[in-house]
Amino acid sequence: MKDILFFDTDEDLKRFATNCQIKGVQYVFFDEPFYQVKEQKLKKFSDSEIISVFTHSAYIPNEKLDLFKNLKLIATRSTGFNHIDLDYCKKRKISVCNVPNYGAVTVAEFAFGLLLSLTRKIPKASFDMRHGNVFLPNYTGIDLNGKTIGVIGTGSIGRHIIQLAQGFGMKVIAYDLYQNPSLKKLYASSLNELYQKSDVISLNIPSTPENRHFLNKDAFSKMKKGVYIINTARGDLIDASALYQAIKKGIVGGAGLDVLENEDFLLHDEAETSPNLKNSDFLLTSAINLKLLQCPNVIATPHIAFNTHDAIRRINATTCENIRAFLTNKPINLV
Repeated sequence: MKDILFFDTDEDLKRFATNCQIKGVQYVFFDEPFYQVKEQKLKKFSDSEIISVFTHSAYIPNEKLDLFKNLKLIATRSTGFNHIDLDYCKKRKISVCNVPNYGAVTVAEFAFGLLLSLTRKIPKASFDMRHGNVFLPNYTGIDLNGKTIGVIGTGSIGRHIIQLAQGFGMKVIAYDLYQNPSLKKLYASSLNELYQKSDVISLNIPSTPENRHFLNKDAFSKMKKGVYIINTARGDLIDASALYQAIKKGIVGGAGLDVLENEDFLLHDEAETSPNLKNSDFLLTSAINLKLLQCPNVIATPHIAFNTHDAIRRINATTCENIRAFLTNKPINLV
């Protein structure tokens, strides 16, 4: 029997994987993210050929992967794979597969949830209502109808955001290095045009070295005053310090952030264990994140845009099919 190790698991995944019925394998479940599991605990399973990780495994330490001399596949239960060192995997001939397109509708709907919460000040109104401190002028918002949304990235999530925006009567302007012919009329001539015209900007692009700090001081300086920023993609697409300054200056009217750079430092208790605690840039960004969380016009959520029962079922089903296909020498969804 081959061991397949699942990290960062919950009861739904355990139940689904157990019912998946792949012959010749047995599942080992770890509740913790991969990077948090002690090496001594992993050594017992050093012959394992397949491991599965989740996005909460914010990084996959190569030194821990070294423990698995026979490792052949990392099945990430996410679309993004920036938490995995692909160069390392290539050198070791370890295949990596992901779960494409499991949550296009799911994430797009959440993005609009953030946008509506910002523009109609729903969290503040709810909080004040609960505490008997209602003052109607504090909740004056804006209509989305007639406003312009700039959609950066027109993959499956971006396309669903466009559909929702059009349903709200919004004008759409888009940007993508790889344009979709069906959206030809929506593309801006340049990013500068998108920045100048957009009342709302939604980020829907992958985290790559080239996209790091895609929205930076220069980008914010070109935006329409009072623009709303929505990020449900990856935290490092935004320079946190530049965003904070843009909010304080009134360039950005509000931000809905389901992701933050260094978010794991906030989501998990790493005050003593993070390997980046001696990194001054890491510490500065983490401090800026805390300042952003204090801004009344910032809504931050703990990377949950994907998190619906429907999407999780699709993630689990595709992951099991990825593993089954790999074991039958017909791999799918390789990255």
